[in-house]
Amino acid sequence: MTDYFAGDPRTNRERMLAGDLYIAEDPELEARSARAVRLANLYERQTVAGDPAARGRLVDLIGDLGEKVVIRPPLRVDYGDRISIGAGTFINFNLTALDVAAITIGEDCQIGPNVQLLTPTHPIDPRMRRDKLEAAEPITIGDNVWLGGGVIVCPGVTIGANTVIGAGSVVTRDIPANVVAVGSPARVITEIGEVENVA
Repeated sequence: MTDYFAGDPRTNRERMLAGDLYIAEDPELEARSARAVRLANLYERQTVAGDPAARGRLVDLIGDLGEKVVIRPPLRVDYGDRISIGAGTFINFNLTALDVAAITIGEDCQIGPNVQLLTPTHPIDPRMRRDKLEAAEPITIGDNVWLGGGVIVCPGVTIGANTVIGAGSVVTRDIPANVVAVGSPARVITEIGEVENVA
């Protein structure tokens, strides 16, 4: 295998945190991932059993967890500690959040079932992929965003506040605030106007 990191003294985790190429099959990273799997599994079992300690498992797993966040299991993450979830956010069943890079979810968001937040990227070069190189780009979701069921958000995407992404959409590029976007790839179909108060 080619020595891709000759002269680079950093660990694979340090390269990953910097957003650079790294080797995913690294013992330190595998141990951190295994910890996340154990905590997510324990969270699911405790939630099903109605155990009030389940919230503690989320606090242990998620890097920054706001107040009154609800996450319905199962939950799948790479590491968990690179995820930030704002207060009042609701996440429905079966979120996959691959947090090789940071994933930031704002306050009061609604995340539908089977949503995927995917930060990892892989080289186009087949030899580099065979050698298990990968990198990642962060995902940012603004406050009060609604992601419909089955939405996939790709690496490097930012979704602006108050935006709605239709069910089954694949978000491959940034989406501005205050719009509705649908499709694969997701495209803006309308702006969200000001809502009048109804007395």
